[in-house]
Amino acid sequence: MGGALLAGWLARGLDPADVLVQDPTPSSNVAALMARHGIAAGSPSGPAREPAVVVLAVKPQAMDAVLPEVAPLVGKSTVVLSIAAGRTLKSLAKPLPSGTGIVRAMPNTAAAVGHSITAACANSGVTRDQALCCDRLLEAVGEVVWIEDEALLDAVTAVSGSGPAYVFLLAECLAEAGVAVGLDHALASRLARATVTGAGELLRRSDLTAPELRENVTSPNGTTAAALAVLMGKHGLQELLLRAVAAATKRSRELST
Repeated sequence: MGGALLAGWLARGLDPADVLVQDPTPSSNVAALMARHGIAAGSPSGPAREPAVVVLAVKPQAMDAVLPEVAPLVGKSTVVLSIAAGRTLKSLAKPLPSGTGIVRAMPNTAAAVGHSITAACANSGVTRDQALCCDRLLEAVGEVVWIEDEALLDAVTAVSGSGPAYVFLLAECLAEAGVAVGLDHALASRLARATVTGAGELLRRSDLTAPELRENVTSPNGTTAAALAVLMGKHGLQELLLRAVAAATKRSRELST
């Protein structure tokens, strides 16, 4: 996710000389991006000047080790932007200098193609200019919505943060269902992939709601209606997603303790 954000910022004109990446084991994609743009890799003592923004793009389980190393970087005008699931503003603030402005955000993996949806919230130390700076950074990979109630980020994580995996599973299951009714695997996979991406693009571009689009493609007593009778029936897709999102929300809350 950090690599996707960095790629988006560079595409929007961020000067690579203004970036320092601290990652002992960067992924191959991130390492290639850094090499291509000549981005420096350094230690926490590396920056010659106070950074405007420190972005925390690590797994929540690694945050306790990372924050004490980050704290010396944070100056009076620095804002800390975290995209770690479950780590609250309060827990992030403990190892940092008193009064540090902190923004907690939850993008999703569609940031890699510039179509993320990110929810963000800020602590009381964040100034208007710092919030605008974080907003511009997050907009580089998609839409941004700001919320005042931090507790809602657990539900955001469950819906949009984890949501792409649910869609990928839908494509996987749709392909497997096609194989079960006689299609070969390659064709079923191609049909499922194109159907999911095409429907998603239609949903993105259309002014109609998801229920309206669904109704438009459903002829009375037709094939789609027969399938939806199963998907919308008892123990169908809606019930499964309710349980799935509830489980993800619960896990996000557990990560914050």
